[in-house]
Amino acid sequence: MSPSLARKADAPPAEELVGRLVGRARAAMKGYARADQDLVDDAVRGIAWALYEPARARELAELAVADTGLGNVEDKVAKNRRKTFGTLRDLLRVRTVGVIEENPAKGIVKIAKPVGVVGAITPSTNPAATPVNKAMMALKGRNAIVIAPSPAGFSTTAKSVAYMRAELEKIGLPEDLVQVLPEPIDRARTGALMAAADLVVCTGSQSNVRQAYSSGTPAIGVGTGNVPVIVDTSADLADAAAKIARSKCFDNATSCSSENALVILDEVYDGALRALGDAGGHLASPDERARIEAALFRGGRLNRELVARDAAVLAQRVGLAEDAWKASFFMVEEKGIGPDHPFSGEKLSLVLAVYRARSFAQAKSICARILDHQGRGHSVGIHTREPAHARELADELDVVRVLVNQAHTFGNGGGFDNGLPFTLSMGCGTWGGNSIAENLSWRHFINLTHLVTTIAEDRPAEDELFGTYWQRYGR
Repeated sequence: MSPSLARKADAPPAEELVGRLVGRARAAMKGYARADQDLVDDAVRGIAWALYEPARARELAELAVADTGLGNVEDKVAKNRRKTFGTLRDLLRVRTVGVIEENPAKGIVKIAKPVGVVGAITPSTNPAATPVNKAMMALKGRNAIVIAPSPAGFSTTAKSVAYMRAELEKIGLPEDLVQVLPEPIDRARTGALMAAADLVVCTGSQSNVRQAYSSGTPAIGVGTGNVPVIVDTSADLADAAAKIARSKCFDNATSCSSENALVILDEVYDGALRALGDAGGHLASPDERARIEAALFRGGRLNRELVARDAAVLAQRVGLAEDAWKASFFMVEEKGIGPDHPFSGEKLSLVLAVYRARSFAQAKSICARILDHQGRGHSVGIHTREPAHARELADELDVVRVLVNQAHTFGNGGGFDNGLPFTLSMGCGTWGGNSIAENLSWRHFINLTHLVTTIAEDRPAEDELFGTYWQRYGR
């Protein structure tokens, strides 16, 4: 019997193992749930420093790429530090202990309290950044957290948790406020954690999200990304191309917020392609397009050997001409949308589908159809100088976020130049089968007690409420 099989055979049942972890988490929470705001904020700073510290940010980035084969080290270093720093900024600006809001006019005082033990399901694409991000938010609410990582990213997540626990020990707080589900990570153990926790927060595969919502535990899951971005006739083409290229190439397109399709207005189509070429893009010939499709999609699924690989690796393995080997990303022209047109879905690779639209109305329609196929509720982007066009997208498309003149990967999960909260988990509303229609934040990790006192009676006259109805339709 192999060592891995022996470990699994000797391991306690999933419910027993998870019960021990959750029991330790509850014990750790007993004192921490009474912590004051200063101590809570120190805990959050410590969790952040566990990953933000430069040597650890690099070590964990290198380990993540070695473990999963996804993304690239330098961008993961940047992600580990940027997301952690931005989230820390957001968390230190809010109160989560005691009274956090008073409204004398309504006679309501809101008092924050913990939600309990959080079961966090995290993906292979961000095996360090996502666990730390969720742990920061959980501890900001005075909760404990048990993390179930992707099997592929286990060693990276386990090392991240070890660093977080060490920082808690420095502060004098219980290390068991942050724990990781031990190997082997399987459906039984993950399911047992979902059932035993007080709140499940799931970022990862849609099968895990569906399992979270059916676990019987209050759950927050996030939806699939497949971001379409319009390049409008008024766009600054060089600026748009630079932002699209930077965003698409970041961490080899592992982000759910990475651009997956460009919808370019006919009037600027050729100019936009030239600008994208200047920014490092390679427009595939019909033969190259066929080669990319055959290699990237196998049996209706993405080929894991090519997902999130460096551009040169992708070009060589697909068999593109040498002049494509120096490209940063690849563009394939597409007209169709749906299961028979795989480029219209999420590609998790340095490949962009490019659509040509005769009018802005058609561009909106193409985006809507792409999102209906995959990614509904997530987000859409536009490069334009016409604010009215951006507003039309927001009014008409079923998405939670519409980003205007931004590099989508860097803005969608919160940015230093937009007002979205920093996160690594983007809710997609009921459109995407999610319980939240916003970025996951500290607000989702607290309960609220409402202290309600009497106020002057607020009872309007009947005519004030029914008057217009009676005038229009009678009594």
